[in-house]
Amino acid sequence: MSPIRLVLAEDQAMVLGAFARLLAMEPDLDVVATAVDGPSALAAVRAHDPDVLVTDVEMPGATGLEVAADLAGGRTRLVIVTTFARSGYLRRAMDAGVAGYVLKDAPVDRLVDTIRRVHAGERVIDPALAVAAWDAADPMTDRERDVLRLAADGLPNGEIARTLFLAEGTVRNYLSTAITKLGVRNRIEAARVARDCGWL
Repeated sequence: MSPIRLVLAEDQAMVLGAFARLLAMEPDLDVVATAVDGPSALAAVRAHDPDVLVTDVEMPGATGLEVAADLAGGRTRLVIVTTFARSGYLRRAMDAGVAGYVLKDAPVDRLVDTIRRVHAGERVIDPALAVAAWDAADPMTDRERDVLRLAADGLPNGEIARTLFLAEGTVRNYLSTAITKLGVRNRIEAARVARDCGWL
């Protein structure tokens, strides 16, 4: 039986190396490539056509969730391995078609089991995380999220408007609505709450 071919994506070199060594010790797993950011993860998947991509959430260039959205509908199955137990991340991962979600502090045996089960066609989400995912639904629209994300990066309203091809007044309205929905006083607090929940 052919081994399960893996691409690993993680921006912390020490963690990436540890994952690669541990997974390579399994006789039925074959690490065919590694990547340190979102674009190189996508390139590695396209070059090697792995069975499973194991990726972090937070990476330079593109997050693991953005990589998942890019690869949605393809043959490669995705497993997210992250330190973030945030409900918003898990919900977005599920929406992007991610098949497995494992926390980095879980035993490596759980990651190995998740990879095998995902390769077999299952979806594997930690039950406690799955419950948390439905406890806090994201109240914002996609457009409010786009505007708040740019505001969180420090862009003024005018620049946000130019980036998103919106009127400056429309940007103000989206920010005001997001602030109201999140029950905070300003854009800084709104961005912090949204980030903490994994909605940005």
